[in-house]
Amino acid sequence: MGKHSRRPERSGDPDDHLAPYHRRREPPADGRRRHFPVHGGATHVRPDEQRLLEEWDGFTYQAAGFASDLAEARAWAREDPS
Repeated sequence: MGKHSRRPERSGDPDDHLAPYHRRREPPADGRRRHFPVHGGATHVRPDEQRLLEEWDGFTYQAAGFASDLAEARAWAREDPS
């Protein structure tokens, strides 16, 4: 098999033809919520700067607001959105 070839995705339920689609809609491993410094850079650098908050909407991350500093952004990311 070539480097980029893939086998078709298989589901546990043969009647669920949308299983690969549902699997792709699951949130990424880093979670449903994430944050970034507004002016770029590593997350731990300049902890007193504003952070952009993003939340997973089932398809992609959407902007959810701003946090005033790293501590507030981390607390927001740990909250249960449901």
